[in-house]
Amino acid sequence: MLFELSALGAYCGRSIALATRHGKQRALALPFRWGLGATLELSSVDTDLLGTFSGEIPRLAEAAATCEAKARLGLEASGLPIGLASEASFGPHPAMPMLPVGQELLVLIDQERDLCVLEQRLEWRTNYSHTLLEPDGELEPWLDQVIFPSHAVIARPATPQAGVLFKGLHCSDALAEAIRSCRAADPDGRVWLETDMRAHCNPTRMRSIRRLGSALVRRLRNPCPECGSPGWGLLDTQPGLPCSDCGTATELTLSEIWGCQRCGARLEHPRRDGRIQADPGQCPWCNP
Repeated sequence: MLFELSALGAYCGRSIALATRHGKQRALALPFRWGLGATLELSSVDTDLLGTFSGEIPRLAEAAATCEAKARLGLEASGLPIGLASEASFGPHPAMPMLPVGQELLVLIDQERDLCVLEQRLEWRTNYSHTLLEPDGELEPWLDQVIFPSHAVIARPATPQAGVLFKGLHCSDALAEAIRSCRAADPDGRVWLETDMRAHCNPTRMRSIRRLGSALVRRLRNPCPECGSPGWGLLDTQPGLPCSDCGTATELTLSEIWGCQRCGARLEHPRRDGRIQADPGQCPWCNP
């Protein structure tokens, strides 16, 4: 939906440096143009220096710090005062290890306002996966699971060998050749395969970035009631929703903590879904 220019807020007509090597402007440009009236300008920086999904360059900092570092690299390279960057990490859900999830993050840095706004979400919609292919192993079921060939995969020998790594595999012929090379380099002929989680190789992740971009735009259109700075929104949740049977506090969210990432103002709000009690099946007393 298009907004009236007068309602777009602090970033209407501004240029924002986007630090990316992986085409993330395809997911973020329209939300920022329609929702803020802002233009994204690609910033020519090597974000892989801060770490790669495939592991050749380890990520030394946690995801939020890496995301902020990317945005600052973009600021330095572009000379613009406002910068944007995306980062993610993937793995098993902390409470349900069999379920893969992604943590997607977006950071906007506004040097003029001394402001750093982080928006993040735990993304269940991901094809993140990996498999060990034995010499006589069957590959097709896994490829179907990870939505190949529209989503690329990575291949390497099961025992890592310097220089033998194939990324961005999008077609059957290239994948077959990569597997042959990896088998030849591995002492046991085994191949490690994983999904390529770089945004330009993974349409599912690109859609996640777009959803997160829209959420960040909504936050930036919302000023802090204390200092007026853009970015008022959800910062944290407070557990303790009481059991409907015995009243015991559960781990489910009781309330939301909204606040400003510039001045530190905080307000506690009830859950947005209106829920005030937990099911006894989720109670540590009724269902130990």
